[in-house]
Amino acid sequence: MSIAKDKLADMYEKMMLTRTFEETAAKLFTQGKVHGTAHFCIGEEASGIGVCAALQPQDQIYATHRGHGQSIGKGMDVKRMMAEFLGKATGVCRGKGGCMHIAELAVGNLGANGIVAGGIPIAVGSALSAKMQGIDRVVVDFFGDGATNEGSFHEALNLASIWKLPVLFVCVNNQYGMSMHVSRHMAIQDIAARASSYGLPGRSVDGNDIFQVYEAALQAREYVRTQGPLLLVTNTYRIMGHSKSDANVYRTREEVEEWRKRCPLKRMKERLLAEGLFSAAELQDIETRAERTIREALEFAEASPEPALETATEDVYAGEACS
Repeated sequence: MSIAKDKLADMYEKMMLTRTFEETAAKLFTQGKVHGTAHFCIGEEASGIGVCAALQPQDQIYATHRGHGQSIGKGMDVKRMMAEFLGKATGVCRGKGGCMHIAELAVGNLGANGIVAGGIPIAVGSALSAKMQGIDRVVVDFFGDGATNEGSFHEALNLASIWKLPVLFVCVNNQYGMSMHVSRHMAIQDIAARASSYGLPGRSVDGNDIFQVYEAALQAREYVRTQGPLLLVTNTYRIMGHSKSDANVYRTREEVEEWRKRCPLKRMKERLLAEGLFSAAELQDIETRAERTIREALEFAEASPEPALETATEDVYAGEACS
């Protein structure tokens, strides 16, 4: 398919931003600057960026707890994301959400859910709201392979199908439900096959090929906004452990290295160069700009103040309605 050069540049830069953001964030853990844990999507960047590149500004997403790429893909400010990661007052959620719950309504990112598959029925509710109000909007919900074994996944797909809601279900199949390989927790090889149980189409793509992801998401968005829900599965791999607290002892180094060879950034760069769409210098400029952007984001975050104690109960209750 033909993709405009500025669109390709934007997609490559956002993948670079995601990778650099997370590599920087991982280092912050070793420096003792982050409380709690974090979940990184290194190796999965094409899934989040590719899908979000196919969306329109009015569309909404629900991210996974591994959602930095999805958030950057939807247009969030990396400075405020980094500040949120460090729990600072200038964070996108004023330092109260942390890396698992980064959200920004203004760009259509409605946040993540710490419960496996917890966001899926909520996304169905958002899609129902859009349909009832006559809003031309698609709601996208990202979730992992393990979530497709939860009851809420099946209930949500059933309702969305019955009501023909404008919701795109995106399963980011990174091969592991925490420490269990997908082959051990389901008896089917293609997760997209589960869509047929609810009378909606399902499609699987190579989640490390951003061109495949983007094209499939474009087609899916048009279908969803006019016909109803669709399940899109992006088959990818997480290079890092489930979280920063994961010892990562359940898979071999050889397996991880084999998947490293399929790195989505590497594959996109090689194709852009091979097809003469970009020069090496142009791509280097994009990479340098992404690195500078994340460096500036870190400087902004580290210089930002901690949330004031008196703001502890702000944003918890809905104003006067709960007073």
